[in-house]
Amino acid sequence: MQDAVLAMLAKEPSHGYGLRARLRRSLGPLGESMNPGQIYVTLARLEKAGLVVGERTDGLPERPERKVYALTAAGQQRVSAWLSEVSWPKPDLAEFHLKLAAAAAARLADPVELVGAQRRELLRRVREAQRAALAEPVGSPAGLLLEGVVLRLQADLRWLEACERAWSSTDDEGEGA
Repeated sequence: MQDAVLAMLAKEPSHGYGLRARLRRSLGPLGESMNPGQIYVTLARLEKAGLVVGERTDGLPERPERKVYALTAAGQQRVSAWLSEVSWPKPDLAEFHLKLAAAAAARLADPVELVGAQRRELLRRVREAQRAALAEPVGSPAGLLLEGVVLRLQADLRWLEACERAWSSTDDEGEGA
């Protein structure tokens, strides 16, 4: 969650309510269960870590004073590192989706290129798991586990293909997801 919040701030400074709304839009129905306080706790931790700086803004009569957060240089570096990180499988596909959405929204990276990097990593892992499965005796428990690993990675590859199609079409239309 912290990295997604940082990446959302890379586009422009924002207050907690605005960040929560952007995250919810990016996650669709999965974002509906997002606890409003989670964003503010995350922002406080990021500020304490020196990754964001918060500045109070004058409130309007109908709105209370708000704290607007912006990335620090250290925050910018962490966003860059997060976007270039290639690791899979992740138990939370929503985080990878947020990485794509944040990268596109802030024009930090091409989502299709991020998908391609993940695909290369998954293909490498599929090859490793298939080699290991072939080395196991037929019907062995380890062979069954390795078969499950291969099937999971193949499913993740199909999902990445869907991501690539979606982000390629949004690029063609000139919009972000």
